[in-house]
Amino acid sequence: TAATPAITTNTKPELLSRCGFTEASRRHLFSRGVYVLDEQTNTPLFERNADTVAPIASVTKLMTAIVWLDQKSLPMANRLEVTEDDLDNLKFTHSRLNVGASLSRADMLHIALMSSENRAAAAMSRDYPGGRPAFIAAMNARAQAMGMTHTHFENATGLSPENVSTPRELAELVKAANRYQLIRNDSLDKQKIINIGRGQLQYINSNRLIRYGQVNATVQKTGFINESGHNMVLRLLVHDRRPVIVTMLGSGTANGSRLDGVRIAKWLNCSLN
Repeated sequence: TAATPAITTNTKPELLSRCGFTEASRRHLFSRGVYVLDEQTNTPLFERNADTVAPIASVTKLMTAIVWLDQKSLPMANRLEVTEDDLDNLKFTHSRLNVGASLSRADMLHIALMSSENRAAAAMSRDYPGGRPAFIAAMNARAQAMGMTHTHFENATGLSPENVSTPRELAELVKAANRYQLIRNDSLDKQKIINIGRGQLQYINSNRLIRYGQVNATVQKTGFINESGHNMVLRLLVHDRRPVIVTMLGSGTANGSRLDGVRIAKWLNCSLN
């Protein structure tokens, strides 16, 4: 009798055209730079301008949080006051955190990640051994140590267009951020009421994909300045278990980033086991 041919299975993951991953569908992505990495096998599933250096805006705050949490000398329950030094003199952005507002360090981190609160991130970088210059130096040193050779930081908020990276290198930042439980929890929280010393403020998540439960993620961050367009990074759990990192830079609108995230999540959920 003839031997039964061995059944071979293609173990390398890929996005499938029958799942909507078509040339036409890819053309409809709004983000100029995209990188999709299957973390389980370290396989890139899709890339567009993945090595193009671009401003990352508030995606910066993932590195801000990492550097902040790596120095363990400052108790998170201690309060930190917003000062004139924390005001944005670059873009003159508005903040509901007025000078004199006093928050716990834990709450500063929480709203910097969840709501992209710039004065919170600025206060965190000031309240660091050696001050803000030492904090920025630590951010850049950490990026280099992670092999992010095209990544550079000028400040902790992301408001500087000189805060740059690539979609591929941002996948390394997302991986690193995911190792911190506080970053996971804070970036995914949908809303929180913060005690600011003189009353309370309610904050919501800046990422509508997370706010409305449109994707299952373990870490996320959004970012926008005029020079960057709208950016978003996610560590998705496909079928609630398989980690895939998605980085998207340079959409013309916030809704474009959201729609890209929905489209890529659909490709992944259909294509991967």
